[in-house]
Amino acid sequence: MHSPNLSQENIAGLRELFPSCVVEVKDDETKQLILAIDFDQLKQELSEQIVDGPKERYRLDWPGKKEALANANAPIKKTLRPVPNESVNFYSTKNLMIEGDNLDALKIIQDSFLGSVKLIYIDPPYNTGRNLLYKNNFHSSKEQFLKDSGLIDVNMERLVSNPQSNGRFHSDWLSMMYQRLKVAKNILAKDGVLVCAIDENEFGTLSVLMKEIFSGAAWEHAYITVVHNPRGQQGDNFAYINEWLIFVYPNGGKVIGDRKISDKDVKWSQFRNWGGESLRTDAKNCFYPVMVSKGKIIGFGDVCPDNFHPAQTEWKEKVAYVYPIDNSGIERKWRYARQSVDKVAEMLHAKENGDSYQIEIGKTFGPYRSVWDDKRYDSNEHGTKLLNKLVEGCEFTFPKSLWAVYDPIEAVTGNDKEAIILDFFAGSATTGHAVMKLNATDGGNRRYIMVQVPEEIDPDSTPYKNGFTSIAEITKERLRQAGRQILQDKFHPNWNRDIGFRVLKVDSSNMKDIYYHPDQVKQSDLFGMVENVKEGRSTEDLLFQVLVDWGVDLTLTIYKETLQNKIVYSVDSNTLVACFDLGVSEDFVRELAKRKPQRVVFRDGGFASDALKANVEQIFSQLSPTSKVRSI
Repeated sequence: MHSPNLSQENIAGLRELFPSCVVEVKDDETKQLILAIDFDQLKQELSEQIVDGPKERYRLDWPGKKEALANANAPIKKTLRPVPNESVNFYSTKNLMIEGDNLDALKIIQDSFLGSVKLIYIDPPYNTGRNLLYKNNFHSSKEQFLKDSGLIDVNMERLVSNPQSNGRFHSDWLSMMYQRLKVAKNILAKDGVLVCAIDENEFGTLSVLMKEIFSGAAWEHAYITVVHNPRGQQGDNFAYINEWLIFVYPNGGKVIGDRKISDKDVKWSQFRNWGGESLRTDAKNCFYPVMVSKGKIIGFGDVCPDNFHPAQTEWKEKVAYVYPIDNSGIERKWRYARQSVDKVAEMLHAKENGDSYQIEIGKTFGPYRSVWDDKRYDSNEHGTKLLNKLVEGCEFTFPKSLWAVYDPIEAVTGNDKEAIILDFFAGSATTGHAVMKLNATDGGNRRYIMVQVPEEIDPDSTPYKNGFTSIAEITKERLRQAGRQILQDKFHPNWNRDIGFRVLKVDSSNMKDIYYHPDQVKQSDLFGMVENVKEGRSTEDLLFQVLVDWGVDLTLTIYKETLQNKIVYSVDSNTLVACFDLGVSEDFVRELAKRKPQRVVFRDGGFASDALKANVEQIFSQLSPTSKVRSI
């Protein structure tokens, strides 16, 4: 119903000639993103001399970046509500499954897990613009999620696709990622690692974005090619068979472990050099004995002096001293100098050769390489088919191979069996499955935190007919079934067998607005504010409100009991004791005080009388002076 926009048509014409001069900007009136000309860049394109313009900087810019940064830093008034009936071993498990917008979830948990997460593994939407059952883009089916994320147009219409022809194509995706990565960085431990899976659509922009967020000499960035589709995804010019893993990790030390494979898969070769520049005289520090006892390497001797000429194997007190001497008696050298051989000791193997030994090195051991090409990374065989066996009828699109997630987790946390792993794009819960499987393999007690938005599933689809109303339902069911399967297989005797998860859902605060903003309440509203807790909120809701507000670890063990007909929660033994029931008496308060908890919390309107409410702190000061008392 409007005349043609000649300005936009002209810009489209210029885009054909000078694509670098056309940028995305926000319209002052409609606030929508439109195409515009970068006139400074256009002048430079049309000039043979350097044209004056804005100061050049090395950075990634896009419309909405400042707004995204402000949104990342802005506080929210939300909490996490527990759902025991959707959980597995709710009160004892150390794992979390958070349902809701992942930006909200990250903000809520950042105090509880500040600087505590060893590995953040994410497989974000790839911004392909496709509309599949599991949408491989960042648009949710929930209108409120779209509003909160800013992904809705001026007419309040849902944005159900993000085609490349859309002027918002890259900008909205970058804003979505920027906000979440900024908050997630606060949760990462000092020696923590972030791993992000991505394909060719946004690999370039995401790698630059990562460089900005994790900038400076304190961070290193590595780019791993993973062959996940050997058959190839057909394109007009190339058949893509790979994706990428972007590793971001602290500089200055080894935080990525070496590859671990079974002995039967190891390919061995001579530890002794051969060929050109392999003689003893080529590197004197590489001539020393490898000590072997009962077929096992037990250590390394000192570098031999020049005038010492031993046999290939010499025996001293039932210990074989093996030197890099070949079958012709020529003195050669080991591949590693004496000062560095300890680093590869576990890669070495002693092979019997009559009365002597040959020292071999495992060719497939050592640091992970930049190309991961293994059948087990096949997303069809070890992703789609595996998931369909666990959760029949879910028809999940493009789930990751279990091993493509398992190996990064093992690489980062192989030596940290108490590590916390966070995935805030949980999808089909491959990360949670991989964490449980790794624990079952090596006896670890790693914990996972999964976050997934409850994106609605099409009512006409097979998964919906099979009882799955949202993607989050599939996430939880995968965790349940994977845990049961792992328990049925052989597992490490030291594993604690934690296959549970605690479901928490992002929701508005349990407290009425007067609790946070008393200055915004009129005098006429006060009679309705005698009770400061919203209707319909349970005592467990209030418990997690306290845990969130105080920044307490949300995976601590919870013990629920009844004392004098009142429900009492004990968190991590005596770290926190809470009672939110009404009608709390003085005898009850004294009984709790005798337990000498570190912290104790009551409901503000839960005391039997105003006099008791005023005397609670006095009672605790007499019976448990170190306890911190609070009412909400």
